[in-house]
Amino acid sequence: MKKQAVLDILKAVESGALSAEDALTRLKIAPFEDLGFAKVDLHRELRQGVAEVIYGQGKTSEQIASIAASLIKGDEDVVLITRMSPEAAEYVGERFKLNYDPTSKVGIIGEIPEPDGKGVIVVATGGTTDIPVAEEAALTAACLGNSVKRLYDVGVSGMHRLLEHAGDIMTARCIVAVAGMEGALPSVIGGLADCPVIAVPTSVGYGAAFGGVAALLSMLNSCASGLSVVNIDNGFGAGYLASMINHL
Repeated sequence: MKKQAVLDILKAVESGALSAEDALTRLKIAPFEDLGFAKVDLHRELRQGVAEVIYGQGKTSEQIASIAASLIKGDEDVVLITRMSPEAAEYVGERFKLNYDPTSKVGIIGEIPEPDGKGVIVVATGGTTDIPVAEEAALTAACLGNSVKRLYDVGVSGMHRLLEHAGDIMTARCIVAVAGMEGALPSVIGGLADCPVIAVPTSVGYGAAFGGVAALLSMLNSCASGLSVVNIDNGFGAGYLASMINHL
């Protein structure tokens, strides 16, 4: 149940348009729906401001569709699905109006809302191969009501490419910096920006990159102030956090 729906019920009781008994009946909607294989959290938007997001990896197409149906029945206008396989997207798309991005494997049921965040979230990548993770972050942020500016392939091996967008970096309200290899991009951006920078290490790189561990450790050891780090390839977590910052 959405915050606004609960608030409307309480206001109706306050004004006398709705009895306390009728209000209680409306509020008896279970805080979750037990599907057997999943307990869908229907009150998460009420508690946290954002509805439950479906993590698609490891779930069957049928399970994803059932969870989505539960959220829609619970009055959610937009359902976000991450790590969704093309097969699952095809199955779910036959049952709902689904927008699917094969690059990031993000699926969105419903329309992306108009931005209501206070500023612009910049999502930057070191290279083209980091784009799948960056798009997960960008689409998550957009789905949560933010304006997003993408700066792709602006890594430190060609510093002039990044400096060309100095204006975007210096006016952003939050920046998500996505990089593999040695993971230097967030530190450089952190030295240019006066806003929070969220560093996302990716599993891109040669052998000694250790599947993103090298980039992760570089970012954790950054000397740039105001920089935080999420887990390897966790574009969703970065986009979600950036949205929280942009809505403060």
